[in-house]
Amino acid sequence: MKPSRALTALLPVVLLALSAWVLHRELRDFHWRDVSAALDALPLGRVGLAVFVTAANYLLLSLYDVLALAYAGKALPYPRVAMTSFIAYAFGNNLGMAMLSSASVRYRLYSAWGLSVVDVSRVAVFCGLTLWLGLGFVGGLALVAEPVQVPGIVALPLGSRLLGAVLLAATLGYVVLCAVWREPLSVRGHAVALPSLRLALGQVLVSGADWLLAAMVLFLLLPEGADLSPPAFIGLYMLGQVAGLLSQVPGGLGVFESILVAVLTPRVPAPAVLGSLMAWRAIYYVGPFVLAAGVMAASELMRRRERVSRIVRGVHASFAPVVPLVAAAGAVLAGAVLLFSGATPTVAERLLVLRRWLPLPLLELSHLLGSLAGVSLVLLGRGLQRRLDAAYVLTLGLLGVGGVVSLVKGLDFEEAGLLFALALVLAPFRAQFYRHTSLFAERFSAPWLLALAAVVGASVWLGFFSYRHVDYGGELWWRFTFEGDAPRFLRASVGVCGVVLLFGVARLLAPSSPRSELPSEEALARARPLVARSPESMSHLALVGDKSLLFNEAGTAFIMYGVAGRAWVSMGEPVGGTPEEATELAWRFRELVDVHHGWTCFYQVGPGSLPRYLDLGLSLLKLGEEATVPLADFQLDSPERRSLRHAHRKLEKEGVIFEVVPRGSVEPLLPQLEAVSDAWLEEKNTREKGFSLGYFSERYLREGPVAVVRQGGELLGFANLWAPELKVELSIDLMRYRPGAPRGVMDHLFVSLMLWGREQGYERFNLGMAPFSGFESHALAPLWQRAGAFLFTHGEHFYNFQGLRRFKEKFKPVWTPRYLASPGGLAFPRVLAGVGSLVSRGIAGLVAR
Repeated sequence: MKPSRALTALLPVVLLALSAWVLHRELRDFHWRDVSAALDALPLGRVGLAVFVTAANYLLLSLYDVLALAYAGKALPYPRVAMTSFIAYAFGNNLGMAMLSSASVRYRLYSAWGLSVVDVSRVAVFCGLTLWLGLGFVGGLALVAEPVQVPGIVALPLGSRLLGAVLLAATLGYVVLCAVWREPLSVRGHAVALPSLRLALGQVLVSGADWLLAAMVLFLLLPEGADLSPPAFIGLYMLGQVAGLLSQVPGGLGVFESILVAVLTPRVPAPAVLGSLMAWRAIYYVGPFVLAAGVMAASELMRRRERVSRIVRGVHASFAPVVPLVAAAGAVLAGAVLLFSGATPTVAERLLVLRRWLPLPLLELSHLLGSLAGVSLVLLGRGLQRRLDAAYVLTLGLLGVGGVVSLVKGLDFEEAGLLFALALVLAPFRAQFYRHTSLFAERFSAPWLLALAAVVGASVWLGFFSYRHVDYGGELWWRFTFEGDAPRFLRASVGVCGVVLLFGVARLLAPSSPRSELPSEEALARARPLVARSPESMSHLALVGDKSLLFNEAGTAFIMYGVAGRAWVSMGEPVGGTPEEATELAWRFRELVDVHHGWTCFYQVGPGSLPRYLDLGLSLLKLGEEATVPLADFQLDSPERRSLRHAHRKLEKEGVIFEVVPRGSVEPLLPQLEAVSDAWLEEKNTREKGFSLGYFSERYLREGPVAVVRQGGELLGFANLWAPELKVELSIDLMRYRPGAPRGVMDHLFVSLMLWGREQGYERFNLGMAPFSGFESHALAPLWQRAGAFLFTHGEHFYNFQGLRRFKEKFKPVWTPRYLASPGGLAFPRVLAGVGSLVSRGIAGLVAR
């Protein structure tokens, strides 16, 4: 090995060893507590200002790459340049070997946007040169203005002023060379073109401003008594950075600190200097590096999103069947971790950190909340095993809460990481938790009760074992101190046992489980003839199969209903039978609900049967108005339907064909119908509803005829028909079309269905309900009426109430009010929530589309 290479290899080692010796010498008479006290003494205002200057500095660094790309003759959008620059410098500052680490990041990102290896190499070299130019310019000026001496470390025979002059001369020489030399330079056989004078001046100015901002961050954090003028500090800062860069140690760690400590310790204690340097490292190096790593990871995931999506779908399909069992075990494990953590002492070193930054009441509250979240997670395990949607939502929330309080109560990074990881793993499997039964309705088996007792009992025993040396007494309950782990354990244990006790009492006092089961094929077979003879098309909702069916003794009428919490909701009127039989069946339903301590509700009932529900002791609330179109005189030639006529004939000329496929011929069409439905759901970014609406199900679509529209043999859209044999009312349920279908295709479908229904002898076509339509806004109107009128007028951000009304108005319908019959008073909001849960097919659907 050549002597020069040997010296180059040994220089970083020598500098690092020398730095370690200096730091040891200066700090040998101090304790870590002194450094911690120095950190506490830093003014928060200056810390915040240092963070702001750091952000400004990293934003300025993006101009390095802007200039470099201009030199390479390439152009990229500034956001991409800024992101690449930020990641490259954050990695280079922290990983060392900046030319290698920063260049690797630049190549990884810039190559994806069309830059070649040669282009990226030019950018990296240009940025590296720009860094040194600014150091030479600013450092040279500072050292010439006020020389710096570093006792015992740096010996400069000719003085630091001469070093500054050399740095200045080198920088100015580069600028002059760029101004006068136009021919490429030969560097190891490669022709290198010099930048223009404008670019060279930009390099010096941008890099100089960068070094000034970087120095300002540390200058703001210097302890009181440092007594350094800005030029002197800048010169010292530059000297330390040069030593750090030469050492190739990541960020100059240790080398830079040794120089600052050696110069400043005559003025201020070494721990105060080291505390400032630690804060500076965290703000200027560690914080940006963590953020840059996250941005880099997100960028890589976005680049591979298709591959990641395939992997995620494969993993999801493979593990979905066992997710409820694994989730239940994970919830019990997470709960046990929180309980055991609350029963054991906090790590002393972490408590010291918390004591500086956290109020005592927040520490006490987080400790209690952690234990309560723990026992709640253990209780929710049973609900997860039973696939309850409420248990899923609550578990995700409690895992997040548990992770946060773990950090707050003791900086327990390990258990917080476990809880957050469990939440992230569980989050994609929402579809596996589809049951919306109450948690209190689920029986806890003997193994689950034993597991609950074992976890809670073990946590209490662990706490008493951990604090066996404590003298327990009445005053211990009311002792609130940072070191009061034992009192916190006692209070948390009482809270945990209280939650278990309350849960047990609530479970014992809960009414017996509702006997609501989905209808069997035999029950659906009994319902079909009643649906076929029903004057209301809504009766077809019984054939969806998602509601329980309650028949009268004669089998001539039935009620379809769902249960959400205490709300037992009948969908519409009783179906079939005489008015007297319908009333008798309504009372029977009322008695069944009362046995289970529930609330009787009838959803979307018409004005003709309101006395029945008043007799049942229910309150009436208007929901909106239902639109029906009389078909006997439905004509497109009338002036008021001119727009419908033009749209209908336009699509007919474009080759759009309407057809009603009879029930027996639906089976071969099901794959095409499913493809259209899936595309429609994806475009609308929505999920299937239920209860008052049907959802795509092959069994359900086989129940009746389907209307389709085609163009050139391609299926554009479809709607399944509610077409009773009684031929009083015709309607549709699912109405879906392909993205990109011709404009107005659904209007065409509606018009064609009304014309077809008129030919088949149906009396009216039901367009469905317009929610909150027809409400009174008068100041003396009931509160519900005024609230509904307000939502109809101003609620377009949440739902297109007025747009839906306008769409149906095009067909000139007759509007009929529809009501909710239910208990009033304080039960009403919970009834509405129950109805919403049924329609949305679960609690989570209330907050999702």
